[in-house]
Amino acid sequence: MRPNTATPTGPSTSSTGSTSSASPSSPSTGTSIFDELESQVRSYCRSWPATFTTAAGSTLQDEDGRSYLDFFAGAGALNYGHNHPVLLDALIDYLRSGGIVHALDMHTVPKREFLTTFRDRILVPRDLDYKVMFPGPTGTNSVESALKLARKVTGRQHILSFTNAFHGMTLGALSVTGNSMKRNGAGLPLTNSSKIPYDDYFSGATEDFLWLERVLSDSGSGVDKPAAIIVESVQGEGGLSAARPEWLRALSELCRAHGILLILDDVQAGCGRTGEFFSFEESGIVPDIVCLSKSISGFGLSMALTLIRPELDQWEPGEHNGTFRGQNTSFVTATAALNQFWADDAFAEGVRVRAAELHDGLTQIASGYDGAVVKGRGFLTGIKFPDASAASKIAAAAYERGLLVETSGPEDEVLKTMPALTISSDELRSGVDIIAAATAEVLGAPAIHENTAHEGTENPTDHREDTK
Repeated sequence: MRPNTATPTGPSTSSTGSTSSASPSSPSTGTSIFDELESQVRSYCRSWPATFTTAAGSTLQDEDGRSYLDFFAGAGALNYGHNHPVLLDALIDYLRSGGIVHALDMHTVPKREFLTTFRDRILVPRDLDYKVMFPGPTGTNSVESALKLARKVTGRQHILSFTNAFHGMTLGALSVTGNSMKRNGAGLPLTNSSKIPYDDYFSGATEDFLWLERVLSDSGSGVDKPAAIIVESVQGEGGLSAARPEWLRALSELCRAHGILLILDDVQAGCGRTGEFFSFEESGIVPDIVCLSKSISGFGLSMALTLIRPELDQWEPGEHNGTFRGQNTSFVTATAALNQFWADDAFAEGVRVRAAELHDGLTQIASGYDGAVVKGRGFLTGIKFPDASAASKIAAAAYERGLLVETSGPEDEVLKTMPALTISSDELRSGVDIIAAATAEVLGAPAIHENTAHEGTENPTDHREDTK
């Protein structure tokens, strides 16, 4: 989401915005301290200027007592909602017990319990054989470690990534990111990477991987074989383009044929957001390296994993490390989340059912506006409007009505819905109704069509773009 650069104003600042009675040394109940002291780099607060206080499930409350329905879920870090009671109790109990919080990569009971549970709940049922690396606290740490390891193992430097990809904000991750605004922040050339077309980039006019297959097979092409190709199953920040299973399979086969490592960035689309724990499960592929973060802790606490095929785990001890790569509070809530939600298939099935409800609601909205299309998969879904400015205006109008929803895409042209996986059907309907009202305010009343059938209703966890 590209931030509104104007001074934050909004419905929750009217009763608390004045700070004239506060002394210079006393805490302010307004927002002036943020303008005075916090860097200009802040972004979400410019679009959502409320000062938030409490949160539970899919509802946040600000200091004026106004409630907001959350279709944002901490940018995907809160797949199980805010302060889920089972996870909250586990965290509080652990802290009150005096359990160790910070331990770098030392052995601890919470880490042992997490690794055991992750193996038994996630890896073994999916017949996946990975070593688990703790690369640091965030998704970009996972991506950086994946890129470093791919280069170390293969002895090659170049990485291929895809148009409109987003992989993080540190230099290595930025080098494989497509967004020009984010890349420009690097301040230096981002080298040793190239971009190739994502699924349907040419709207079917060019055969998938035709150019890449040709140059990799031609010793005279002048194109060096890359160490790895990094891909997202759903481009969460790149406009919600979703790769078809057959496209992912073809990519995996190409990598295997040419000895190229396949890195799957599941930082935003993983941990159940597309209806399965890993977003690549329906394709049947097994990536060489998988990047996880955001909701892996289950509670919004910082945590990241890099999953590595065992034969690729060629690190020297300490060759990649970090101070905050082993937070035991994150292990505690992550273990509680895996036991609560992934002990069987019931939770994932419920996610798929509610994802269908969300998809149908968004389709109904999109059907009323010429050129609007539904994009994404599962609970990472949105509407692309032909007027690139519409999505940001609709998100702003939704905020005024008490809904937090952001945008996606290089021009913020997609209204992006990303609710918690635990959201109720009633809350989903309320959010969709708000989006419908906000869309009508911005674009006018929808057209009425007798037939609102659309491609992809049968399986809304598996679609790229449904045209109206």
